[in-house]
Amino acid sequence: MTSPAEAPAPVPVRTFTQRFSATRRGARLARYLAVQQLDAWGVAYGTQASDTVALVTAELAANAVLHGRVAGRDFGLRVVYERGTATVRIEVSDTHAGMPVEKAHGGPEEAGRGLVLVGALATRWGVSGRLGPGKTVWAEVAVSGAADRTTGEAGQGRAGR
Repeated sequence: MTSPAEAPAPVPVRTFTQRFSATRRGARLARYLAVQQLDAWGVAYGTQASDTVALVTAELAANAVLHGRVAGRDFGLRVVYERGTATVRIEVSDTHAGMPVEKAHGGPEEAGRGLVLVGALATRWGVSGRLGPGKTVWAEVAVSGAADRTTGEAGQGRAGR
């Protein structure tokens, strides 16, 4: 006698990849689509986890557009959601050879604090090589407090909600 087939386990890792024009509009679209994709995967829009991913994606994409831009080349976004570890990894690749530099706190400049913000929000971040010219700047964000609609588990969301 055979037992009924078990339903397949949910996919523990989800990936979204897209290329964008190296413009401010491209950076804005990257942030929007990253959050939209998270919402489709069950990390609700407007939660602290979603907002953190939006900020980190915005900073990395803005850096690719402002500092990593090479005429005629675009930048790539890859978002990986690993439910098992409750981690979202954001990767932004550009074709410029220059490496990002994290500026020190307390300087008189009004700009240039993007990587300081990424470092404060992400559990870890770094730079890696890639096939072809350029680099990939990545950051990992913990989303353990996210409301996951795919499992029905209630999350913490934002304080005061």
